[in-house]
Amino acid sequence: MQPIDQPTPTVSPAASPGAVADLIAMLLPARRIVAFTGAGISTESGIPDYRGPGGVWERKAPPTLGDFLDNPETQQAYWERRRFTYPALLAAEPNVGHLALAALERAGRLIGVITQNIDGLHQRAGNDPDRVVELHGTAHRVGCIACSAVWSGAEIQARQDAGESFPRCVLCGGALRTATVLFGESLPPDALRRAASLAQACDAMLIVGSSLVVQPAASLPVLARERGAKLAIVNRMTTPLDALADVRVAGDAGPTLAALAAALGT
Repeated sequence: MQPIDQPTPTVSPAASPGAVADLIAMLLPARRIVAFTGAGISTESGIPDYRGPGGVWERKAPPTLGDFLDNPETQQAYWERRRFTYPALLAAEPNVGHLALAALERAGRLIGVITQNIDGLHQRAGNDPDRVVELHGTAHRVGCIACSAVWSGAEIQARQDAGESFPRCVLCGGALRTATVLFGESLPPDALRRAASLAQACDAMLIVGSSLVVQPAASLPVLARERGAKLAIVNRMTTPLDALADVRVAGDAGPTLAALAAALGT
């Protein structure tokens, strides 16, 4: 993942009724909507943002792939931190924004979700897992680096809670890692291919809660636009792609998406 120019932080007001009305008007004729979501859709579920003001990256940058693979101390520090942070992720519930996207799918208006999130909340809200593309992987699956054996995140959490602070593979003794993309690591080719296919197939892309500063993920809305799709951005901060958007809504995702789903007759 390669960052591009950072956006300019702005005040996060409630979305203006006029902007929400413009969003609804833009998406009313759309029949092949794709949602592209980032951390901002999950902050209302209590999951911290990453790049926004006060976000995770301001407090501690994530480990790089090379450091994680080569440094046992980095691995141990990661697992010690995860022991205390993962239960909050497990306890998080989908918010009205996630539920609205699931409703749009049930209504036949949303053909897929491309997400940069690793929390699994779209699936828990009711989106078909086969229609959700997790660009950065998932925190709910753990695999062995050496033999590729896989466990659920909950299984590994139970081992840690039982006193195993630095879990290892029970089959080969290898190091474990979550199925998430680390900084400096390429996106999974299959996920990127599926995301590109959705971007090319949609007639409108609804971008929610993404700073749009990480490549190649940030190129997907550009691809959709080049194929003739309308673009709408719902985000608290400005983004590098605001000038491409047909509609820009500054504000929280949940109320905006709930209003959209209600207006589209879901």
